Amino acid sequence: MQISSDKNTIFSSNQTINCRGKLINFNKALVMGILNITDDSFFDGGKHITEAQWMAHTCKMLLDGADIIDIGAASTRPGAKLISADEEAEILLPVIRSIRKEYPDALISVDTYHSNVAKISADNGVDIINDISGGEFDKAMFSTIAQLKVPYILMHIKGAPENMQQNPIYENLIEEMMLYFAEKINTLRLLGVNDIILDPGFGFGKTVEHNYEILQKLDLFKFHELPILVGLSRKSMINKVLNTSPAEALNGTTVLNTIALLKGAKIVRVHDVKEAVEAVKLCETMNFI
Repeated sequence: MQISSDKNTIFSSNQTINCRGKLINFNKALVMGILNITDDSFFDGGKHITEAQWMAHTCKMLLDGADIIDIGAASTRPGAKLISADEEAEILLPVIRSIRKEYPDALISVDTYHSNVAKISADNGVDIINDISGGEFDKAMFSTIAQLKVPYILMHIKGAPENMQQNPIYENLIEEMMLYFAEKINTLRLLGVNDIILDPGFGFGKTVEHNYEILQKLDLFKFHELPILVGLSRKSMINKVLNTSPAEALNGTTVLNTIALLKGAKIVRVHDVKEAVEAVKLCETMNFI
């Protein structure tokens, strides 16, 4: 696959996705707030595992301007082991139900690689499925998404969380990722899935150098004419360059989110909603996005 590096090349993009009959417009970049309800997250594990904690954090993110709340019950940090669908659903369901009851109009996504969990989540009011595995961990995921008719976040990953950072190697990083997306988009389209969001998967089977190459060339992924989501928040690609910890990486996160927005990202997935909303507003004010 030949990828143009001409900075003047212009790609159109799909400007809407359909969430249960509500059209979400991407003329404006959106902010997705992270709600980790696992005790094994690399940054905020264990902070939102009681109902009082997850409801308070959800409320704060919505007040700060989050467009989407992304709920995750399974850790996907480097080295984490996959958990069963039953275990994940048991953790997720009370959270989904309480948030949907309190905030009936909020857009909710669930971060899962299990097709059964995707179905249970959608049946309980979840709007979007966010799958780190690109359908690789559960081969029924794509057909399930087609049946559910919910938007699907298709992420690139090499390996699994347990081993993905053990010397990931590519012959041509961007071309391999573009082919990966092209093949999976085609499969999804043939199944009738129309609402797809692409996530290049920063930190999922990539070295620091790989991550910055992806960020530098992020605009090339507009070739697929689909909204692009980036998850850069407090990740090691920041900390390894700045010699910081995840707790100290907010400023670095904002810098990289701003770069991603300038290069065409339409959703930024973050732990810190207020700062991301401000980055979006400032970029919009300058007519950069």
